[in-house]
Amino acid sequence: MNLVVVIPTYNEADNIEAITAEVLALPEIDCHRHILIVDDDSPDGTGDIAEALAKRNPGKVSVLHRYQDHGLGRAYLDGFRRALEMGADVVVQMDADFSHSPLYIPIFIDILRHQPEVDVVVGSRYVEGGRLDQHWSWWRRFLSWWANAIYTRFILHLDVKDGTAGFKAWRRSTLEGIGLDRIKSNGYVFQVEMAYVAERLGYKAVEVPIYFEDRRIGRSKMSVPVKIEAAIRTWQIRVRHRRLTPHDRVGGVLEASASDAMIPASGEKAV
Repeated sequence: MNLVVVIPTYNEADNIEAITAEVLALPEIDCHRHILIVDDDSPDGTGDIAEALAKRNPGKVSVLHRYQDHGLGRAYLDGFRRALEMGADVVVQMDADFSHSPLYIPIFIDILRHQPEVDVVVGSRYVEGGRLDQHWSWWRRFLSWWANAIYTRFILHLDVKDGTAGFKAWRRSTLEGIGLDRIKSNGYVFQVEMAYVAERLGYKAVEVPIYFEDRRIGRSKMSVPVKIEAAIRTWQIRVRHRRLTPHDRVGGVLEASASDAMIPASGEKAV
């Protein structure tokens, strides 16, 4: 099995080397793992550090430099496309700032390996057992809860409880069936659009409780204007995709997804 971990970066020079080392050191993953760092022309030199990591870890780390059309959504979409070109069977998306612990990745992979009906695994803060950083203020906790449990789920009728989650493991067939060209969001609302489109197309998500740690180093990029934009664009996502059904999957994936998405268990061969 080929696993590609896509990590978008913008000014993460203080984090990228450590997060890369932890992903590469993960135990209990019986697969070929590769880290794809997608850097948005970071002025702090993140891209140069990433290149040095790629040179020290040939075949394990690579870098995709983006010099225009910046933004989280576009970075992820370009990263997903590159990962599929690399032959990924599973694509994990995660932050570079340790908000998403790499230690959950083996759990995600185990679910996909042994539950072929699951199309995407979501690292969730809002299922039983999920937790937010204890240092968050009550106001920040309330806003995060309200955005997921009330606002986003009310507008889009999402089944997943963490609609803004950015820590996920996608099957190749799921990303192909979604059709990345139909995803238009470029900010943090990208996560909401991906979740909504996946559900409208009939893909099954399983939420795994995670501890969401506040970033260890650097400043959060979730400013008030970014949050307001996400709230407004959630309505646009509903209008754009509300008529989608499983029959709108790209490439006739509907009939083939269950069997083609099977990930061989350790020691088995795909047939």
